[in-house]
Amino acid sequence: MARRLERFCSPGKGHGLRALAPLRPGELLYTAEPFACTVSTRGRGSTCESCFSRKEKLLRCSQCKIARYCDASCQKAAWSEHKRECKCLRSFHPRIPTDSVRLAGRIVFKLLNYSSCPSEELFSLLEHESHIKEMSEEKKEGLGHLATMLQLYLKEEVGDLSQLPPGLDIIHLFAIMTCNCFTISDGELQEIGVGLYPSMSLLNHDCDPNCVIVFQGRRLFLRAIREIRPAEELTVSYIDVLVPAQERRTQLQNQYCFVCECQQCDTRNKDEDMLAGNEKAWKSIKDATPGMEKLQSQHQWEQVLSLCQTLVDNNQGILPDTNIYLLKMLDYTMDACINLRKWDKALFFGTRTLQPYRMYYQGFHPALGVQLMRLGKLQYYMERFCEALDTLKQAYEVMKVTHGVDHPLTTDLQQMLGECQAEMDRTT
Repeated sequence: MARRLERFCSPGKGHGLRALAPLRPGELLYTAEPFACTVSTRGRGSTCESCFSRKEKLLRCSQCKIARYCDASCQKAAWSEHKRECKCLRSFHPRIPTDSVRLAGRIVFKLLNYSSCPSEELFSLLEHESHIKEMSEEKKEGLGHLATMLQLYLKEEVGDLSQLPPGLDIIHLFAIMTCNCFTISDGELQEIGVGLYPSMSLLNHDCDPNCVIVFQGRRLFLRAIREIRPAEELTVSYIDVLVPAQERRTQLQNQYCFVCECQQCDTRNKDEDMLAGNEKAWKSIKDATPGMEKLQSQHQWEQVLSLCQTLVDNNQGILPDTNIYLLKMLDYTMDACINLRKWDKALFFGTRTLQPYRMYYQGFHPALGVQLMRLGKLQYYMERFCEALDTLKQAYEVMKVTHGVDHPLTTDLQQMLGECQAEMDRTT
């Protein structure tokens, strides 16, 4: 693939990436395997540690009982990464290391083996800034706790961490990870892992970015989602932008140690819609959200549906669907209905999310494409083929840009479009 980007010094931001030529929406700019990665707590049990595929039934490592694989070939392919880790996991039992500690362990093993990685093509791990001087004392203390846990976790395999490259100690490694790791998600944007992709750490943040990152397994794909001029800086969003400007700035400063000065944060142009309606009402929903997320992670779908639908119904006429906290409840309710196979209700609540999604995820955004695809699937299963065809076409127009035409989710979407058209032809 011809190089479409280059590293440069971004004014006021430090390192950055910029375009070398005019870029079109959907153009693939870069792809990379991780320097190191691991399945996250959310993905554990349903995600293969080798290829990062989602499956209901996976084979468990007979030694550590934690790592899971599609089959013997995936387990064999992962053994070089898992071999030393497996011994650490066994010695650490019954404790299970946090995602950060497990990933740090994998990075340490790689550093001690002095193995280079293609993902460092533009930016090496040792060039990363830790930003530790800008961190609060509380955060530094937290990094210290992680460092202590890592030493306990690695003691069976790495007795002396002073062998790390000069200038890199464990606390600085965790600080680098905090500012530079990527959440690995499946095609539907559900978290399955966490990884370090050094060259892609050059990308700076914007709340209205011109590029998007999507994963296929553990492999990262960077695509343009707008027309981009030569020498224009390439940006992605580090966080979900479905948050008011001040909260976005706080989140970015706490985790990434910078104050966002993008146009959306400066103008706060979407805050009024995000927080529309009765303040007391949306604050009560906001307070209920962590509990709902916990129930959802536990797959307590009956409880999720009951509690969310009560909140949604009680705020009818009080909060508009554009209020971001009500919108989250509509999403949770839709998910619960899908898992409980209540298709009519899932479609009803999902349809209510579309107008807010189009407002907040304007242009080509993977979240909008995935939401349209989910609704199109519901319409298809309910044999509402005319509506499904229209919705799935809209989803495809977005996802061929954000995911690319070769992504498994996009090819599934193409197949469903063909089946939907065939059903319509058969019934007319």
